[in-house]
Amino acid sequence: MLSISGSVPPYYREVFNIISPSSSNVSKELFTKLLVKSGLPSQTLSLIWELVDTKQGPLSRSSLYKGLALVAWAQQGKQPSSKLLENFSGEELPRPDLGDLSDLSPAVTTSLTQIGLRYPDICQMDTIEVDLVPEKKGLFLKHVEYQVCSKRFGSLVRRRYNDFVALHELLLGRFPYRLIPKLPPKKMVGADSHFIEERRKSLRRWLTLVARHPALSGDPLLSFFLTYSGGDVQHKIREIFRRVPDEFTTSELAARAKELVPPETHSEFANSRDQIRIILNGISRLKQIADVLALRSHGYAADMAELGSQLTSLANEPHGSSNWATGGNSVWADMKKGFHIISKEFGLLSSKAMQQAIREEDEVCERLNLLLDILVAHRELCERHEKGVAQDHNKALAKMLSLKKRQMQGVIRGTDAESVEQLETKMMEQESVIANVELRNAFSLHCLHLETQLVHAHLEILAAVLGTLVAVQIRGHSEMADVWQLIQPTVAKCLPDKNLQDPVNGTSPHADK
Repeated sequence: MLSISGSVPPYYREVFNIISPSSSNVSKELFTKLLVKSGLPSQTLSLIWELVDTKQGPLSRSSLYKGLALVAWAQQGKQPSSKLLENFSGEELPRPDLGDLSDLSPAVTTSLTQIGLRYPDICQMDTIEVDLVPEKKGLFLKHVEYQVCSKRFGSLVRRRYNDFVALHELLLGRFPYRLIPKLPPKKMVGADSHFIEERRKSLRRWLTLVARHPALSGDPLLSFFLTYSGGDVQHKIREIFRRVPDEFTTSELAARAKELVPPETHSEFANSRDQIRIILNGISRLKQIADVLALRSHGYAADMAELGSQLTSLANEPHGSSNWATGGNSVWADMKKGFHIISKEFGLLSSKAMQQAIREEDEVCERLNLLLDILVAHRELCERHEKGVAQDHNKALAKMLSLKKRQMQGVIRGTDAESVEQLETKMMEQESVIANVELRNAFSLHCLHLETQLVHAHLEILAAVLGTLVAVQIRGHSEMADVWQLIQPTVAKCLPDKNLQDPVNGTSPHADK
């Protein structure tokens, strides 16, 4: 552990009071932003980070002071080391140049690196409805149209699937580092009513997640889609927004992106990505089970309807019961009279089971689908980050190194007409490009940080789903139990031989009555 000697200048206390006004410790996040303010190379900042005790959680006041001293010495051209502090013999520790620190107050920083939203807050941002338009348009190929309603805009517009596709493409270009869920597939031929309904639900979930996204919800692109009432939407929206630059280019935070990314971001990103992968697998399995529950309820409804139908068929059996056939036994004739009444009760039972299936689909399965959509969107965002920004960064680095190599060889050989000054200028221009790519990478990581928080906010859906599942099961089984209770006396009243002993257990089937 580093020791510190020499008196502490008042500036050190001022810095501590700015970044930690109500605590005895300093968060790693704020310390990172403080280091970035120094303007030192990232390698030097990493060295200072390692020298200061940052592995034990928040920094103490003395650790902050050590960091400030190391920054000051590094700005003087000295290599940061523990020896600098141990061998310091001056009266007062050096003062670092950190510029304006007003934006490092915990309140300001927290607002930039935390979304500060829970799921109920997210739900308040908008309510989206997507319904099928009854009639179809198109002279030869019939197109499905959707009626899209936004509570926030108070709008009601008609959209086709390709309009959603256009919006999706533009959102990916405008917000490459944000959660953009997948659209449902487009089925050109043989789209039956089941497929159309499932796609409608999927489009509603997709637009709901987009309209409730903290960054996407305020963009003119989305408001145009939700409010424009003219025709040819997919071409119009592309015409207006295709040249709009991406979020990094227009964000006020882009230049400060490095300040918003703590040093532990890469390890935290890897951990959270793996955690969300595990959650995604678990939720996927829960969704499969919920689907089976709904299918089982549908099957139960169909079985009860079939049971009632068969009883009706038996009641309508056309052959008379002759004395020759029955030997004077009237049981079958009496039973047929009862079948008519009992079959209606099984129809009610089928209706209750169907209502149960619909509740399971709408209140459990569909909400799990919404959660799955955003979890999958996070997985794809991570892949875009790794394949996109990292790939662009590596390409830019390779180009700069290649240019340096070619230009230096040309100068050395005397075959390049450019002067050394011109060569340095070109290298600086390339390094500026690399710096921008690094800022873009930092901005991407900052967005990933916020988007991961957004995923965790949506995990609250699971708690609500489990509570709903319990309520739905209690209601469904209670309603069906009530119908069975109605059927029991009807069977006892309408069928003969009420006192007939059950040959299996030797008791009357109505013994509990």
